[in-house]
Amino acid sequence: MILMLAVSVAAALGAPARYLLDKAIVGRRASVLPTGTMAINVTGAFVLGLLTGLALHDGMPKNVVTIAGTGFCGAYTTFSTFSHDTMRLVEDGSIIEASWNVAISLAAGMAAAAAGLGLALMV
Repeated sequence: MILMLAVSVAAALGAPARYLLDKAIVGRRASVLPTGTMAINVTGAFVLGLLTGLALHDGMPKNVVTIAGTGFCGAYTTFSTFSHDTMRLVEDGSIIEASWNVAISLAAGMAAAAAGLGLALMV
């Protein structure tokens, strides 16, 4: 029960963090591509990679990984918004931009997760 409450509190922090970062990025830079969603998902992938590495190699407690990974990162990252943004681009006829959105998001997300994992190995 305490773990579920901690995950809920972490999620209550992750969702507003996502909202605020998205608004800050979109407010600074006009782009056809959903750069706010990209930045959120890439930074979330980095944090999840880091958490995974710290759990695997440095013995980070499982509860910390659950709270930070499932709670904060689960509410912070947003696959549904990524999917919606991609489909919006397709519906607008921006097929090339939709393709770039998918390619960049996947490649950058995987690279960020690997970087987080690599950083954990160096600690």
